[in-house]
Amino acid sequence: MPEPQFTPAKATLLQLSSNDAYQRWRLLKDKIVAQAVVFGGLSIIFAIVLIFFYLLYVVFPLLLPAHAQAVSEYGVPEPAAGSTALLAMEEQNEIAVRFTDTGKAVFFRVDDGSPLRVEDLPIPQGVTISSWAFGDLPKGVLAYGLSDGRAVVAKVDYKLTYPDNKRVITPQISYPLGKDAIVLDKQGQAIQQVAVKLGDAASSLLAKTADGRLILTSLEKKESMFDDEVELERNEAVLDTASIGDVDFMLLDKELRTLYLSNHNGDLTVLDVSNKTEPVIRHKLNVMRQGAQITNMTFLNGDISLLIGDSSGTFGQWSLVRDKQNHFSVQQLRAFKLADAPVLLLNAEQRRKGMLAVDANGELGVYNATAERKLIREKVSNGKPLALALSPRANALLLQDAAGKLHHWRIENEHPEVSWTSLWGKVWYESYPEPAYVWQSSAASNDFEPKMSLTPLVFGTLKASFYAMLVAIPLALFGAIYTGYFMAPEIRQYVKPGVEIMGALPTVILGFLAGLWLAPFVEMHLTGIFALLLIVPTGVMAFAFVWQFAPKPVRGLVPDGWDAFLLMPVILICGWLAFAVSPGIEALFFNGDLRTWLREAWGIGYDQRNTLVVGLAMGFAVIPMVFSIAEDAIFSVPKHLTTGSLALGATPWQTLAKVVILTASPGIFSAVMIGLGRAVGETMIVLMATGNTPVMDFSIFQGLRTLSANIAVEMPESEVNSTHYRVLFLAALVLFMFTFIVNSLAELIRQNLRQKYSSL
Repeated sequence: MPEPQFTPAKATLLQLSSNDAYQRWRLLKDKIVAQAVVFGGLSIIFAIVLIFFYLLYVVFPLLLPAHAQAVSEYGVPEPAAGSTALLAMEEQNEIAVRFTDTGKAVFFRVDDGSPLRVEDLPIPQGVTISSWAFGDLPKGVLAYGLSDGRAVVAKVDYKLTYPDNKRVITPQISYPLGKDAIVLDKQGQAIQQVAVKLGDAASSLLAKTADGRLILTSLEKKESMFDDEVELERNEAVLDTASIGDVDFMLLDKELRTLYLSNHNGDLTVLDVSNKTEPVIRHKLNVMRQGAQITNMTFLNGDISLLIGDSSGTFGQWSLVRDKQNHFSVQQLRAFKLADAPVLLLNAEQRRKGMLAVDANGELGVYNATAERKLIREKVSNGKPLALALSPRANALLLQDAAGKLHHWRIENEHPEVSWTSLWGKVWYESYPEPAYVWQSSAASNDFEPKMSLTPLVFGTLKASFYAMLVAIPLALFGAIYTGYFMAPEIRQYVKPGVEIMGALPTVILGFLAGLWLAPFVEMHLTGIFALLLIVPTGVMAFAFVWQFAPKPVRGLVPDGWDAFLLMPVILICGWLAFAVSPGIEALFFNGDLRTWLREAWGIGYDQRNTLVVGLAMGFAVIPMVFSIAEDAIFSVPKHLTTGSLALGATPWQTLAKVVILTASPGIFSAVMIGLGRAVGETMIVLMATGNTPVMDFSIFQGLRTLSANIAVEMPESEVNSTHYRVLFLAALVLFMFTFIVNSLAELIRQNLRQKYSSL
């Protein structure tokens, strides 16, 4: 059988079929890669959107309004025990107690009012109760003033047990100063008003007698060296009522240092009672506007501020404020309007800076001092309110009205401290001389007022980014221009990878070096740093001016693109010179110490870890990214554009300015914006190279705190789902939105630049 002939026509057909198969395989690979790229891009977009919605999910509860809901209504338990004098409830909202005007404590269930126990307080025989007051509501301390000049001090506790895995709350009444009534007035006059505060080592009671005298009694615990007996050392002082005037309200702070006295007309007297035997009047003023009268006065949580309600339906927060000259005065920090009826009851939250107010018409208002806003307004009773009790967790209340009804309400108010003002505006915090932007989210005491203004954090973020870019942009862009346009290829192949390797340095290492080495170095050589900024550019320009007059044979020894090597010794010498002459400059112009001169002449303080250090360290971290992207954009400018420009008679510098920079402007702009995003989101360098202090100061010698650093520091310490926790997520959302908006605007500008210069 003859073998088939392999003709040229068959060879051509085989070649065509082979090419077709190759092309089909190539198209298939292109489609697979294109789909993979699309899938990757969509995945990134999906991940970013998912992050956004997760941040929004955590932050959203901050935006939910507070509300109150009626739970039950019932008659006063055990009405035969007497009228309600004081009302309180424990933190589980299961048991409440009403102290009556006959000296009985009636414990009952909060949900339905069913009585649990009635206990008699040790009121002596033959005397009557003439006054009563809570001394320290969080501790359950109260006092009864008696008709014979004595007083009984009691304390309510709740014992929590779990028999058979079931919670049982057992109320108990103790007597921290003893069961025997304490003599406040040796003359035996009835106690018309009483105030009490118990401390660990000392306690104080203030009494107003029937004949108008004010008696301050101090009891200090004295322990014997030889046994465990504790004795109470008594000190007594009679206040000068002639200089004080009428007294209708009395409050003694928990530090036992300040006493507040006022009457219905609004005359407020503040006394320093640090020396219990010689009280001193510090301030006297009238806190009411004309035509209004004080109807109630109590402490805000912490006993630093007063809450004063009046007959016009308004109540205000008043506090001792220290000015810059260290002088104290009583100032009104803020005021709230409930309605037009008089504010009869005021009750402060025990763990936050919130308060409740009830007017004569039974209108309830729930407020927060820090947020400066009304959270809830509800009609809780149709009758005149007589007593109010707020749960220690501020999530339930009991109100008794004149009709003998108790109203039980549930309150949902998880994040009262958050408002537009508290997050972004100036707030007048307690013990501050004036309104300010402050971030201080936590403290060791429940009396602490959270200060969660995001303004100083945003300010610190922008400040750190500005100085970082101020350092990075000139060095990175000028370096990229020289490397991409002027530098010889033999050097570029080493310089560009070398700069890009800088970007691989961990930021924690840079922060570590900045905090432990750079910050002390800058502090020691501050004048040299500023001299460096002047002497090095001047030296480079002077060398360039001299070099152009050098003989051509000498200049010809340096090939084109190798000029940078000539500047290296110049820069090193100028840098050494800057630090060498800095002591003389300091001695000549700044009295030997620039930092001291700045403080004394301009009032500018100096922190070792400051914005200048952050700018230098973070600028060093941003340079590689900006340099690499900008250099690629400049190097990628088509050669025919540059050669055409040179052929038409333009100089290299004219070509650079009119052709190369304009053509590469989209890439250069992208490099700057990506560098800015890198600076805004930087965490470790800012965390380690600054004092991490959230202050708003334009000085480069002061520290700062950024949004990202604040999140890194405080997130591990925050309680999950707390206000602090959610505000940190809000800070992350602000950072996310800022980056998104800046990048979107940058992309629009970049596209506009690309279209504008695409015809070159």
